[in-house]
Amino acid sequence: MPPFILDLKHTSKSNLPFVGGKGANLGELMQVESIRVPDGFCVTTQAFEHTLDHIPGIRESIGELAAVKPTDRSRIAELTAKIRTAITTAVIPQEIAGQITDRLSVFDENTDFAIRSSATAEDLPTASFAGQQDSYLNIIGTASVLAHISKCQASLFTERAVIYRMQNGFDHHAVNLSVIVQQMVFPEISGVLFTADPVSGNRNSTMIEASFGLGEALVAGLVDVDQFTVRAGHITDKKIAAKKLAILPALAGGTEHREVAVSRRHDPSLTDTQILQLDQLGRTIATHFGSPQDVEWCLADDVFYVVQSRPITTLFPVPEVNDSENHVYVSVGHQQMMTDAMTPMGLSFFLMITRAPMRTAGGRLFVDISKQLSSTTGRKAVIEGLGKSDPLIKDALLHLFEHSDFIPIAAETDTPTTAFPSTPPIPSPPDPAIVTELIEAQYQSLARLKEEISKFSGTALLDFIAEDLGELKKLLFDPRNMAAILAGMNAAFWLNEKMAEWLGEKNVADVLSQSAEHNITAQMGLDLMDVADTVRPYPDLIHHLSTTTNDDFREGLTRFEGGQEVLDAVNAYLHKYGMRCAGEIDISRTRWSEKPAILLPLILTNLNTFETDEADRKFENGRLQALQKKQELLDRLLSLPDGKEKARETNEMIDTLRAFSGYREFPKYGIVSRYLIYKEALLKEAGQLVASGIIPEENDLWFLSFEELKAVIRTQKADGALVRKRKEDFRIFRKLTPPRVLTSEGESIQGNYKRAGLPVGALAGLAVSSGTVEGRARVILNIEDARIEPGDILVTTFTDPSWTPLFVAVKALVTEVGGLMTHGAVIAREYGLPAVVGVENATRRIKDGDRIRVNGTEGYVELLYV
Repeated sequence: MPPFILDLKHTSKSNLPFVGGKGANLGELMQVESIRVPDGFCVTTQAFEHTLDHIPGIRESIGELAAVKPTDRSRIAELTAKIRTAITTAVIPQEIAGQITDRLSVFDENTDFAIRSSATAEDLPTASFAGQQDSYLNIIGTASVLAHISKCQASLFTERAVIYRMQNGFDHHAVNLSVIVQQMVFPEISGVLFTADPVSGNRNSTMIEASFGLGEALVAGLVDVDQFTVRAGHITDKKIAAKKLAILPALAGGTEHREVAVSRRHDPSLTDTQILQLDQLGRTIATHFGSPQDVEWCLADDVFYVVQSRPITTLFPVPEVNDSENHVYVSVGHQQMMTDAMTPMGLSFFLMITRAPMRTAGGRLFVDISKQLSSTTGRKAVIEGLGKSDPLIKDALLHLFEHSDFIPIAAETDTPTTAFPSTPPIPSPPDPAIVTELIEAQYQSLARLKEEISKFSGTALLDFIAEDLGELKKLLFDPRNMAAILAGMNAAFWLNEKMAEWLGEKNVADVLSQSAEHNITAQMGLDLMDVADTVRPYPDLIHHLSTTTNDDFREGLTRFEGGQEVLDAVNAYLHKYGMRCAGEIDISRTRWSEKPAILLPLILTNLNTFETDEADRKFENGRLQALQKKQELLDRLLSLPDGKEKARETNEMIDTLRAFSGYREFPKYGIVSRYLIYKEALLKEAGQLVASGIIPEENDLWFLSFEELKAVIRTQKADGALVRKRKEDFRIFRKLTPPRVLTSEGESIQGNYKRAGLPVGALAGLAVSSGTVEGRARVILNIEDARIEPGDILVTTFTDPSWTPLFVAVKALVTEVGGLMTHGAVIAREYGLPAVVGVENATRRIKDGDRIRVNGTEGYVELLYV
């Protein structure tokens, strides 16, 4: 017979499958001499399973939950109520009840107990499940303890617990429950402490909340609490609340609410000595578990007891370094318009083509700018340079240094970062013919890669890819390439600055850059409009495309009239753009050529939105608007003092802008074109590993680094446990929101817009493409879900080049992430699309279907109520 109970003092993390996360953590802490944990035992998961085995039909009811969607609340309520009733009304099997009764006999018959749940998916580093199951306090007598154990077990199937599991991908059959029975502590004060600031993430701050009576009132949010902050052993902040209510044990068992005497309500719940004792207690616990902790504690007779400790699962990880110095990291994802987590292989490839001092954390890339910040000139250059593209990063850095000397000024060295350069003095632009030469060089290099890569396999393939990445770096960091990119950027900055100064007009480069040459990303959107034109004459084909669910909608097209023509057009489009996808800087992402159905909503939107040949008209209209704007500016400048010279300079800058601004998009096109070629070769190699039984599935390769994959191929051995852990880490990382600025203390700093004069209630952002329009907000988080109608405004978290085909169909763009020179901003200007980026929480503050006004000139969004 399995053990149905285990003493807490005999449990540890090795017993987690039997005592759950809470029980395992408390057992671990009972082994630490300086930590007091109330005595008790766990009713094991084996006891729970044994109990369920004696309840007819309950397994079937639990199985029915798997087929229910989280949104079907009525069905969830019906099934969970049925399951809970079955558990609470069932008799606990005698073999279990006997062991519990024997263990309770060592206590006095009037001993009070706390009965708490401890699920196997609870208090884990990856999921807290906080408050999902029930707890019961001040339970007296064996019969009452047994009854409340059943209630606690039944709470595994409360509606909230079931929905939480559904939303977090946990199988109801895979999650089990232990019940903790502990001797009650009757505290004067209770509370929680966080060994890291749960809001900012700072690992050097302890946050303490405390109130009178039992801690359940605090955890449930029923009472006001005192708040204390400790940093580096010093109390840095106190907020004393009016504590009107306390939850206390009732004489007959259970708990009751009592009012706090008026004379005590404003008394601090803890003395300074007790606050510092708690800080040290928290540090001891965090050190034991090796991660920041959320700790529930209580104070009785001047002794602190710990009744729960769990990891803080919402903190963004900190990059690992080999020194104890302070570091400041800037997000790469916010610059690349891809803030999603990347796979280990995706990170590897990006790191192999960059020159910047990068670190990884939470599946994201960060540039370490600490050296640049250590000198006055370096700090100014970096902050101003970053501020031009993303003012929120600039504000975050200024906030950091206004409040601390986190990175002291050490030396006057000029060490600008290569990842986020400040704007240099504007050099003479190169010959525009260089753009054509650079593009041709990329195409020739890609052709050689396609021809050569098929000759290699095994470790030789990875050596070849590494060598080719070196070729890619040469192309990217060719001085001519950088000069061409900077020429367009500098021209835009110059025109915006000078026209605002000379003519009082903002953001003129937005109009002047419309329909510029050589913009491969803008052309991608126009070309998909042409694909829609090939479909337009064939109603049966349109109906088929509107109803198919096939990931590769090309299959069967030739059965319809016009099908071959459409198939040829789609294939030609995929040949040119099939390497693109959302989050394309991660090589593991599904490309359009791998799942053409991603394009279907965009093709159908174009069919419903545009007339035939609209792509040509759209491009020509943008070109004419740019030329008309150019002439208007030159005419106005000629009327100014020194107008002839100003007009000459402006004319040169406009020509430079139009010659070079489009090329800004091509280097990334070259990168992802290579990625598809690499990916196809790597998947073929992974197929060999699967066939040999080395890895279970091809996609496992994305959860290895480049060098780790090479080692697997060489040794024909793979660490399955490592891959499984990486997959679980990736699942958690995807839920985290990366900060724009992160410190080595773990503090996440997002920055704020500080602008006066905005309309009341306006959502501030960064103006990246001029114009003001009103329309219906379409909040779209996944391009595959895009259903756009004429006049809609796209609201999303971020856009990369893969979103460009959608830009042609909307009136304006609003994103949560972005900067002046990120891809979404460049393409918005190319299409003459008003755009505001960097609008914090836009997808939550704006509801799908809201009518909004987007001011892309001043940089804000208004919610219109009609």
